[in-house]
Amino acid sequence: MAKKYFCGVCGYIYDPVNGEPRKNVSPGTAFEDLDPYFRCPSCGAGKIRFREKDS
Repeated sequence: MAKKYFCGVCGYIYDPVNGEPRKNVSPGTAFEDLDPYFRCPSCGAGKIRFREKDS
């Protein structure tokens, strides 16, 4: 099961099962495989602001 990550600024959750259509990220894309310049689609925070979500 792929890990979910949350934005530490606004709480947005990146779920690899869904991808992120607003950022042209296909379903099934692991967080680790996102572009290093990926930004939160809700608040614009950088990828470095994301943390692994506990189950």
